[in-house]
Amino acid sequence: MSSIIKPLLGLKAGTEANQVNDRLKYSPDVFEFFTNENDFTPEGLKRLEYDIQWVKADATSKIILHHPMRYRNEFTELVAPENAFPELRKFIYQSTENLLQFAFDYNIQVLVHGSYARHTQFFIDMYPNLEDARQSVFKQLDRLAKLGQKHIMFENSISPIFYYGDEHEEDDILERGYRLAFDTSHCFIKCKGDNRRLQKSLMHLQSQVVHYHLVDSMGKKHDSLTLGQGKIDWRKVLPLLNSKATSIYEINLSNQEDAKEQVESHEYLSNVYSDGCK
Repeated sequence: MSSIIKPLLGLKAGTEANQVNDRLKYSPDVFEFFTNENDFTPEGLKRLEYDIQWVKADATSKIILHHPMRYRNEFTELVAPENAFPELRKFIYQSTENLLQFAFDYNIQVLVHGSYARHTQFFIDMYPNLEDARQSVFKQLDRLAKLGQKHIMFENSISPIFYYGDEHEEDDILERGYRLAFDTSHCFIKCKGDNRRLQKSLMHLQSQVVHYHLVDSMGKKHDSLTLGQGKIDWRKVLPLLNSKATSIYEINLSNQEDAKEQVESHEYLSNVYSDGCK
């Protein structure tokens, strides 16, 4: 089937040398760094820049920098009101600017979450209503999109803000012209394990998706399963991916210094691809 694209080997790692070295053993096509707040000290930024240069020299120029998930034990939620969380907001923007500087310098990409889930409702409750909270996030995403241009993308959540799986929400997102990152498990969970709704979302957003997190799930909670261990129908998903986009396998690892589950996911999807091309 010519419409099915051959899966890329996309791996994810922190900035620790042991993790990077492990991933480079597999000569990945795509490399995503999962950063944390310690990467934004002067020494941390030097280490991150060294790692970017290392990966570009040894493996690939298709590099994504994942914005840190937490700051001082709080999620880096764009919906967090600035007047109540000034230090959190300051860190969110400063760290994004740090990553974008690398993105422009090395022609790579930055991924920012539109929202998360665990503490999102706590922040939403600080607004008069959900719509005000949504518009606050969209306003900030507009600002970041202008700042990052062709070097920034926004990932879907499983919260009531910035999620995929609902046509009206997706229309609002598409209208703004954002470059999108599509996490399959987040959408599947938001669709309550309905493969048809996941497939519809993949088709609807395909043209603006530039990067995928390929992750399996049972569709009930954030479980980040190895491909083939959940309920996502990968034979139906594979033909719906944007052929120009990058992708990685964002799987829970039993050992952060061993990409075993990520590599197993790639082997699974490669077999799906081979079967589809017969």
